[in-house]
Amino acid sequence: MKNWSTYHHWTPAEIAYPRNEAEVQQLIRRANKEKKKVRIIGSAHSFMPLWTTEQILINLDQYQGIVAIDQDLQQATVRAGTKLYTLGETLFTHGLAMENLGDIDRQSLGGTIGTGTHGTGLQLGSISTQVVKLRLVNGLGELVECSSTHNASLFKAAQVSLGALGIITEITLQCVPAYRLALQNLKEPLDTVLQELEDRYRQERNFEFYWFPYTASAWTKTSNIVTDQVDKVSWMNHFTEYVVENYAFKVLCEAAYHFPMLNERVAKISAAAIAPVRKVFASHKVYATQRLVKFNEMEYSVPIAAQREVLHDIRRLFERKRFPIHFPIENRVVRQDDIYLSPAQGRDSAYIACHAYAKKDPLPYFSALEEIFQAYEGRPHWGKMNTFSQEQAAAAYPYFENFKRHQKEQDPEGLFLNDYLAKLLT
Repeated sequence: MKNWSTYHHWTPAEIAYPRNEAEVQQLIRRANKEKKKVRIIGSAHSFMPLWTTEQILINLDQYQGIVAIDQDLQQATVRAGTKLYTLGETLFTHGLAMENLGDIDRQSLGGTIGTGTHGTGLQLGSISTQVVKLRLVNGLGELVECSSTHNASLFKAAQVSLGALGIITEITLQCVPAYRLALQNLKEPLDTVLQELEDRYRQERNFEFYWFPYTASAWTKTSNIVTDQVDKVSWMNHFTEYVVENYAFKVLCEAAYHFPMLNERVAKISAAAIAPVRKVFASHKVYATQRLVKFNEMEYSVPIAAQREVLHDIRRLFERKRFPIHFPIENRVVRQDDIYLSPAQGRDSAYIACHAYAKKDPLPYFSALEEIFQAYEGRPHWGKMNTFSQEQAAAAYPYFENFKRHQKEQDPEGLFLNDYLAKLLT
């Protein structure tokens, strides 16, 4: 098997596709009896080896769909294997939506919250903050429920769990009434964006920007709720999102891969190709972006007050090192939360993500950037490439020991710990 970017390869002895909670419990009890390790996989969109195992791999693709909807509370209980793109459509038919989403919708809901996936917006938390209740099968094969009022400490551990506490089976989401977003994409001077950063975060519901290395240009994406406009998606939207950002970009990536001296030129061509695009659509369709060009990614959360300095350091690093990289660096913002292993735990956070074409070795580039991120109290996105150790996690996360205690209670035999998680948690 391999992950989405094809960076990780592994061969499990068995892949199981349970169709209900009872079958998940049976698998866990059998694994316990046979002294076998178990990992869970969704859409393999993680860039870390969270799901690698040579023993039993559980996939919940046959355990999807909405279990129940409470219109009075505006809550939806969803099976953990449900893909985000189908969830968005189904919620919309019920007049509901998720408060915020990331820019890729291929993941399963369980994997999304398990790694702390997020969108952008200073008043909006990660997707895990939209969870109000969870059900999971722990390492003993027991079915456990938790929420903010029941097993509250376990709930804070389970909201971003890395799959280390058990197999999450059902997730209850706090939804909002369905809404439409107006999205505006622009090319702007990076220095102007940085000067106005705080105002844009405060004034716009969703704001993010990308800096193209070796240029002075930023690609800004702003979206806000509209109530008096109908769906509007022009041919330019389709041309930009499919042709320019994917197929044409793929050709440029291949050229820069075979001829590394072209990377700076490709970055400048990509920046020059940014088109002003505006569309109005249902929220889940505005958040989602097509990603047909494969890459590897590292993303760190830093205190929002440090964002400018981090970017200045990154720009100076590119001036010194001239990395053969042309992918833009993505910048988003997330409201603080109280989840034990959330990178936004206890602080409003800027998330800075860097990418490398999947055919390239990303490690020299990522290692240099990781030094900068960690110098500013950075915490990695758990699904993106990083070298964070147990010692670093203990220093960065005030409730790290609480999480470890719950992990040991729910999985006393370490059934869910593969090599990576064992080093991080034991």
